[in-house]
Amino acid sequence: MTTHLYTHDVFTDHLTPDGHPERPDRMRAVAKALSGATFDSLVRLNTKAADEATFLYAHPESYVDGLRSQVPEEGQVRIDPDTVMSPKTWDCVRQAVGGGLAAVDAVFSGQADNAFLCARPPGHHAEKVTAMGFCFLNTAAIMARHAQKQHGVEKVAIVDWDVHHGNGTQDIFWGDASVAYCSTHQMPLFPGSGDKNETGKGNITNAPLSPGTGGQDFREAFRSRILPALEAFDPDLVIVSAGFDAHHRDPLANINLVEDDFDWATGKLMDVADRHCDGRLVSLLEGGYDLEGLATSAAAHVKRLMNG
Repeated sequence: MTTHLYTHDVFTDHLTPDGHPERPDRMRAVAKALSGATFDSLVRLNTKAADEATFLYAHPESYVDGLRSQVPEEGQVRIDPDTVMSPKTWDCVRQAVGGGLAAVDAVFSGQADNAFLCARPPGHHAEKVTAMGFCFLNTAAIMARHAQKQHGVEKVAIVDWDVHHGNGTQDIFWGDASVAYCSTHQMPLFPGSGDKNETGKGNITNAPLSPGTGGQDFREAFRSRILPALEAFDPDLVIVSAGFDAHHRDPLANINLVEDDFDWATGKLMDVADRHCDGRLVSLLEGGYDLEGLATSAAAHVKRLMNG
């Protein structure tokens, strides 16, 4: 099993205010967790900045231009109360998208069986024309469109287990039956979307979890809603929005998962990918704000990707 890791030192240059949960130390924590002998066979690659034309796969040009124009020359600018730009933010956004596109290319060329993109800022809250929830561009959505446009696939499934619902990904693909969006998330919680009755064209499957939920209920949501939806959809590629803020240590939510839950879910999605799309699976980091919980969960996820 060949697993690619895409990351870059630049991702620590996206600066947020002191005390902000989406901080550069997140990258350092994951890098340290993936540095041991267990991960010697991991193929480590630097991301390369994406051509900004690819941003238009998921966002209108006016939105992209407006975001770029707000990047400060110094200091920090708030796009909303939670979402902050610093001078290097746009470089990080370009590198994150570039890494995601390279990961998709790698699994279609056969260079990798699967891949993990460790990048920030995250993306799944970015709607077509709205930056929010620490997110500017929707990397997972751009990756899905890239697979369709550049590799000729018909159907892409995006599975999101971040504890916060990926309202942005749902917004972008709401009326598009060629992309399935399947999400487990705490509800009620930011951003307030993700009810079971939000189904788009039948391509949206939400499995909200009540505060206090643990691994047993998370796994049941996967078995009863997420996995059947994926089997019926029959994807050509599986993309995982891998947020690790459903870990019991995370300060921003109240779901009580442990590392084994993420390992289990990774294995189940790999099984789906093996049955439907020659094992092609690409994951990307979304949330996860307790450094220990993030590090150990990401390590369990990547270890499963490597070991099958």
